[in-house]
Amino acid sequence: MNGTPHHPPPPRSTHPASGKELAPAEAVERHVGLDAVMARASSENFPVALRLLPKAVQGHLRAIYGYARLVDNLGDEYPGDRSAALDWVEAQLDDLFAGAPRHEAFARLAPMVARFGLDRRPFDQLLAANRLDQHKTSYADFDELMEYCELSANPVGHLVLAVFEAATPDRLAASDQVCSGLQVLEHLQDMGEDAARGRVYLPADDMERFGVAVEDLHASAAPAALRGLVAYEAARAGAMLHRGRGLVASLRGPARLAVAGFVAGGLANLDALEAAGFEVLGGTRKAGSARVLGRLARVYLAGRARRGAGGA
Repeated sequence: MNGTPHHPPPPRSTHPASGKELAPAEAVERHVGLDAVMARASSENFPVALRLLPKAVQGHLRAIYGYARLVDNLGDEYPGDRSAALDWVEAQLDDLFAGAPRHEAFARLAPMVARFGLDRRPFDQLLAANRLDQHKTSYADFDELMEYCELSANPVGHLVLAVFEAATPDRLAASDQVCSGLQVLEHLQDMGEDAARGRVYLPADDMERFGVAVEDLHASAAPAALRGLVAYEAARAGAMLHRGRGLVASLRGPARLAVAGFVAGGLANLDALEAAGFEVLGGTRKAGSARVLGRLARVYLAGRARRGAGGA
């Protein structure tokens, strides 16, 4: 189960007219459609609450999620040399933090980086997660999975808090819990798709304990053992998301609404997963807007009540 499956090498990128092989940078830039990347980032990562934020704040958050989606796209879907494509991202980051961004996706980040003095580290961590995905296909236990989430999810929370100028140590720690919980939930929802790519994000020791084999992840419907394991991991994700209530209570204004939106979106998706009996292979279980708004109201108002009880 822990071995790396054999995959045929990806096709090389060629010019559509001449058929000649393209240089890596040119090939990547032909592949990257910024409008499509941004639209996908918004549909997958933008909770309902974020659409209520001021336009300027929305622009900053969309730029962050656009970068994360672009790197994921290159790491998961680029038809050529994905390592070279990720090298292209690193070169773009070099230019961005040198004050001379080239590609439009990075030019959109430049005003935010300058205004808030953003550190490069979260951007590099998101890139490192996708580099890891190129060769690591399984995780021995939950602790190892959390180490992956430190790269793949938690940096987004750090960037969001930086944009709201609210990045205190306590808030960053709480944000890590929320972001890792959201990442675990996403892995559960996308389990079949990830398995088709040769990746398993379920902890191997938990799979063994529940009697789940890798072959079960390729089935058309989740067997009972897999549904039991999904319920167990979903409870872990839920516990992490619930710890975000204190983070919501510590914030005010647009920051509170935004973070409440992330927490509520995750909890609503957990509700939908539970309602489906933890069946994740017969279709991704995601909450509708009504369920999300219901959770948002409770999370946001609970945050206000908690803040009021604390005398803030």
